[in-house]
Amino acid sequence: MDRAQGFALAGAVSAFIAVGAGAFGAHALRTRLSADLLSVFETGVRYQMYHALGLLGVAWAATRWPTTPTHAAGWCFIGGTMLFSGSLYALAFTGVRWLGAITPFGGLLFLCGWAALAIGIASAG
Repeated sequence: MDRAQGFALAGAVSAFIAVGAGAFGAHALRTRLSADLLSVFETGVRYQMYHALGLLGVAWAATRWPTTPTHAAGWCFIGGTMLFSGSLYALAFTGVRWLGAITPFGGLLFLCGWAALAIGIASAG
């Protein structure tokens, strides 16, 4: 499996998980979580889906502009999803507020991923 195919697979799996998590939140968590924690969970789902689609975009870009920054963008999106969405899911389920301190690191990886994708495309010639 090449990098582009790997990023496409990661994007598809992440989108699958985001849809499942969204449905779980809408149906199973609505009565179990407070409104503020449900909102936290929904934010995690939303950003996971955005970056799952971003990974599909990276997979396509990696076939057209196979640069190191383009590939780095995919890894940033994967790491960002783990840190950003993962910390929000953990916060929603546990209520442990310090987990929110991890979230900005995931957001930074998202920003780095989008910047790397732009640089990768621009530098490809």
